This record gives sequence, structure tokens and C-alpha cells, in this order.
Amino acid sequence: QVQLVESGGGSVQTGGSLRLSCATSTSVFSINRMGWYRQAPGKQRDLVATITGGGSTNYADSVKGRFTISRDNTKNTVYLQMNSLKPEDTAVYYCNADLSATAMGRSYAYWGKGTQVTVSS
Repeated sequence: QVQLVESGGGSVQTGGSLRLSCATSTSVFSINRMGWYRQAPGKQRDLVATITGGGSTNYADSVKGRFTISRDNTKNTVYLQMNSLKPEDTAVYYCNADLSATAMGRSYAYWGKGTQVTVSS
């Protein structure tokens, strides 16, 4: 069964940088949109950034100019480069991908288990 495996979370001070990665655990037939979401304690899960198969990107207003999403289609991997981090960026970050596991299968939304990002002041 396909899984999304995230890495790169951790703890940094205000103004620091982190790079998150998310890859599929096995090869898949196709991946459409990929993205990152985050959920802070006691809050709902919110969109951070998405990227289509063609490379079109979308960002939450709160991260524009600081975060960059990218993908490597040859590795079935999506990245999130986070710069100028702020305490309010502290959350669990989840990877998401709309993908078809096989040529005959439908496209479904898959989620990673999440990786913690903590920014201290």
C-alpha cells in the first residue's frame, strides 16, 4: 500500500530555516497535485502550499515570500523550503498527494503521518 513518508521537521529559532521532504513509499502510476498542510494545537488543519504536476503553485498568505514548494517528479517527492520561520509557524506539517497507484486505479488523496516543526522565540 502506498504511503507518504515525511522528513525534515525539527526545532529552530525565529528566523531559521527548515526543509521538509515527502516521498511515496513505493512507485506509483501518476501523481497530480501535491501539497503541505499544517495543524497547530487546538486548531484546524490549514493549507500551506500546493503544487500541480505542471509546477503551478499556490501559497497561504501567511507564508508567501518565506516558503517555497517544489517537486521532483522523477523521485515522487515534494519539498517545502521554509525560511524566516516565526513562532506562529509551529505546527505538525502534513504532506498530501492526489495520486493513482496503478494505471487502472482511481486518483485518491493520500496523507502523511506528519512531522513536527517548532519555532522558538
